[in-house]
Amino acid sequence: MSQPPFQPPQQPPQPPQQPPNAYNPYNQPTPPQQPPGFGPASHAPGQPPMPAGPPPAPGQPPMQPMYPAPPFQGMPYGHQPNASGHPVGAVFLALFVSLIISMLYSGLILLTYKDMTVTVANTMYLGHALINGAVVGALIGAVGHRSHGAWIWGAVIAALGAFFGYTNAFPLVIADAQSPAAIGDMMEADPFIPAKAWWNDETGGGVDWFSPLGLVLAAVAAWGLAYLIGNRRRQR
Repeated sequence: MSQPPFQPPQQPPQPPQQPPNAYNPYNQPTPPQQPPGFGPASHAPGQPPMPAGPPPAPGQPPMQPMYPAPPFQGMPYGHQPNASGHPVGAVFLALFVSLIISMLYSGLILLTYKDMTVTVANTMYLGHALINGAVVGALIGAVGHRSHGAWIWGAVIAALGAFFGYTNAFPLVIADAQSPAAIGDMMEADPFIPAKAWWNDETGGGVDWFSPLGLVLAAVAAWGLAYLIGNRRRQR
């Protein structure tokens, strides 16, 4: 009687083994291990992940990880970039306004020269120089801002306004006292008579120092106000 061939007893299946240092209190199954050579390389804890891709060529530095760009931060509300102003426009505007003020001063002299004393005339002249310089300096500083060229031109324009405000009134006084034809006779005889009358002292002779003083006051007032207003507008 033949017997069946001997077969070894089958062993029961065993759960997958884990490394001895693995902590698995609930006896959960171990995730499948990825075969080496495929997928992104693992990185150490606390280090940024390395980008997947071919290894760098010999002699080239390794590729650096890409970090997200920081969010765009706009300019805070109320802080605008400082404008440079309009120096050319400031100069032309100051010239126009200075001309208007000089014409008003010449007309005032024409209306009051008959009853005007020397003291009143000097006071009006210096006051006109200060007003002309202050208005010109304010316009230069407000429109031209911190333009040094505009400041210089403002001082020159204010001084010229003080000068021509007086000299332009001289032909008007001659035309009112004599006749308009006397202006032509004056220009034929000596066209610099208004400038000489501005420079010379009519009472004591010599130089009338109030005349150059008015030019200095007009220039200083224009420069000072242009400097103050221009710097203040720049800081806003």
